[in-house]
Amino acid sequence: MKAVILAAGYGTRLQRDVAADTSGRFAHLVGTAKPLLPVGRQALISHWVHSLTASGCVDRVYVVTNALYCAAFEEWATQFTNVEILSDQTTTNEGRLGAVACLQLAVKHFDIQDHVIVIGGDTLFKEDFSLRQVSRRFSDLQEEGDGSCLVLSYRCEDEETQKYGILEVDGELRATCMKEKPAASETASRRACPCFYVFSKKSLPLLDSFMKEKQEARIQERDAPGNFVSWLIPRKPVYVQEISGRFDVGNLPSYVECDLYFSEKLRGLDSYMV
Repeated sequence: MKAVILAAGYGTRLQRDVAADTSGRFAHLVGTAKPLLPVGRQALISHWVHSLTASGCVDRVYVVTNALYCAAFEEWATQFTNVEILSDQTTTNEGRLGAVACLQLAVKHFDIQDHVIVIGGDTLFKEDFSLRQVSRRFSDLQEEGDGSCLVLSYRCEDEETQKYGILEVDGELRATCMKEKPAASETASRRACPCFYVFSKKSLPLLDSFMKEKQEARIQERDAPGNFVSWLIPRKPVYVQEISGRFDVGNLPSYVECDLYFSEKLRGLDSYMV
């Protein structure tokens, strides 16, 4: 299995917050890509690489970034032997390809013909999350031979449904649909779906079908990777594994919360997410 970490965003909200901060505490974060932000004792993305490697569930990690941050990611990657960096060649947020296009780019560039774990580069999970458990669950699904995929969900509050993609599932935890940022009155589900997906190799050709269908659509329809998951659900079996929650680094307060947790509260760094 391979891993693709999506790291081509420009972190515009976070950089605005850092520029507006007058305390000086966060001046060192100016111009730093979100996945490279220091979280605890290492970069956010390093937590993923260490966990993916220790779990043994992938043999290669591909990171898709942009031309602005590519050199910084290449320097960071020198500490690992199983990481490769790919630039999407964009230089501005307005000119971004979008997350689904970046995933498609990685699949084509590295000629990926294996199952793929797709990870948002600005996301970390709570300590109950286990890559080995995810890998076992996914392997069990593959025995059915229908190319099933696996996504995660955690419970959100009523007022948070409009922030996330919300999964609706049947009694076997198979997704029946995913609604993008619905009002609480539009769904009984409170299953938020973070950017962590395990796509079967049988599902990867559908990336081309999705992108062809959306080629004239607004960038927003190709940007959020959850849009592909929503499109995929009627076409391939997509099952859900439950977790307790996540850290989503979008702005400065969410970064501070994440960094504080990993600096002061995390138990067992060596086993984290493994």
